[in-house]
Amino acid sequence: MHHDGQHSAEWVILPQVLLSIPFVLVLIFYMIAVFKTNQTHRQWPVHRIIFLCAGTVLAILSVAGPLAERSYTDFRAHMAGHLFLGMLAPLLIALAAPMTLMLRTLHTGQARRLTKWLKSPPVGLITNPVTAAFLNIGGLWLLYTTSLYSLMHEIMWLHVLIHAHIFLAGYLFTVSLIYIDPIHHRVSYLNRAIVLVLSLAWHNILAKYLYANPPNGVPMDEAQTGAMLMYYGGDFVDAAIIFILCLHWYRAARPRVAFNG
Repeated sequence: MHHDGQHSAEWVILPQVLLSIPFVLVLIFYMIAVFKTNQTHRQWPVHRIIFLCAGTVLAILSVAGPLAERSYTDFRAHMAGHLFLGMLAPLLIALAAPMTLMLRTLHTGQARRLTKWLKSPPVGLITNPVTAAFLNIGGLWLLYTTSLYSLMHEIMWLHVLIHAHIFLAGYLFTVSLIYIDPIHHRVSYLNRAIVLVLSLAWHNILAKYLYANPPNGVPMDEAQTGAMLMYYGGDFVDAAIIFILCLHWYRAARPRVAFNG
C-alpha cells in the first residue's frame, strides 16, 4: 500500500488527469448545452444545473487532489472516495437529466439517431436493474474480496479502469432505478424496488464483511472505520434513491381526477 517516491509521483499525476478529464468535459459540454437550449426552449431548470455541478465536483474530488492521493495509503479515504464516485456523484448527475438536455440540444436528425440507439437491445440490457445491480454490487464484491484491491495500487491501468467502472456502474445502477431521463426499456416499480432492496442488503453485507475481513494490506482500524463509512454512507444515498423511487411510484399510482367541464 505504501509506494516509493518515484512510484508515488507517477501515480499522483497521470491517473488523476485521466480520471478527471471526462468529468471536466461533461461539465463544460453540459453548460454549453444549457446555454444553447435556453436560446430556443424554455429555460433549463437551475436545480438541474446545481445537481450536475455538485456531481461532477464530487467525482473530481474523489479521483484528483488530496482525497485521491490519501486513498492510495488510507482505506478510510479510499472508501470516502468510493462513496463520492460510485454513489453520490452518479445520483446527482442522474438528477441533472443530461440525456434529456442532450436530446433538446441536438438537431432533429441527431436526436432521432440517439433515440434509436437508446431503444437498442444492448442499452436495454445494461440499463436493466438486475444487470446494473450485478455490475455495481457484484463489482464491489469482486474488488474487495479478491486481490484486485491490492493490484489496483500496483498497476496503473487497472487503477484507472476500476475507478471508471465504479462510476459507470454506479450511474447505470442509479438510472436503472429512477427514471429522470427517457428510458425506453422500462421496468415496473415493484421489480425495481425489489432489486433496490436486495442490492442495499448485499452492499451492507459486504460492509460488515470488510469490518471483520480487511483487504490485504489494510490495517484493522482503517478497515473498520472504512466499513462503517461504507455502511452508513451507502444507506444515506440509498435512502435518497428509495425516496425518489417511492415518490415517482406514488405519483404514477395516484388516481387521476376526471375533469367535468
